[in-house]
Amino acid sequence: MKKFFNNIKKYFKYAIRSAKAELKSEVADSYLNWLWWVIEPLSFMLIYSLIFGTIMKRGGDEFKIFVLLGLTIWEFFNRMITGSVKLIIDNRDLVTKVYLPKYILLLSKSFTYLFKMAISFCICLLMMLVTGVEFNIYMLFIIPIVIIAYILAFGIGMILMHFGVTLNDLANLTTIGLKMLFYLSGVFYNIKDTFGNRAIFGKKIIDDILLYGNPIAFCMQQTRDVTLSNMFPNFMFLGIWGLVGILLCMIGIHLIHKNENSYAKVI
Repeated sequence: MKKFFNNIKKYFKYAIRSAKAELKSEVADSYLNWLWWVIEPLSFMLIYSLIFGTIMKRGGDEFKIFVLLGLTIWEFFNRMITGSVKLIIDNRDLVTKVYLPKYILLLSKSFTYLFKMAISFCICLLMMLVTGVEFNIYMLFIIPIVIIAYILAFGIGMILMHFGVTLNDLANLTTIGLKMLFYLSGVFYNIKDTFGNRAIFGKKIIDDILLYGNPIAFCMQQTRDVTLSNMFPNFMFLGIWGLVGILLCMIGIHLIHKNENSYAKVI
């Protein structure tokens, strides 16, 4: 772990510059330029709000914010996980010519995803002002929730990045798995309202599996609770998922350090 933190400190400025360059290149040939970073989350929010809020008559006045908060957390996880699988292969020119700790590639990518997530949260705040939703002190807990989400996504990303070098089908399997998770994570519906009344041996399925057993759904629900319901987050499960994230990071770091010299040969 000492080597990991030393490398993060050493290559941090490179990761920042690389993230800025990627963000600029994304909108370089676009007429709307950086506005796409605002239009994209708004478009998805309006689509799901129309389908589930207007057509299917689900949700109330806060439903658009509810959906946008869910999409913000989901898109961050989705981008981190899908973007990590072929990250080393997609950067083969850099990997084969210069020495760079491979998790720095993921660190740089993660900065672009964090930037886009910050834009989505800003849109949420503006919508809360427009719709009259009251701001509360509990919203500060979004910070530790996002930190836990980042640690989890970074750990999973490093592991997938390692195995993505040799397993050609991993990208397709990851896409299928994420599609399933998307519908199970409550992006456009409240899991508690949908499954909360079903129980096995006296215990709610949602509490034991669908909510607390899925880190994406858990972070999503906690973000909504502190923002819209004026509630404290579930500190116990935040701590549990934080420890799981650290463990995943340690596994990912070990795999990358152990195989660092072989990636250039494989690709």
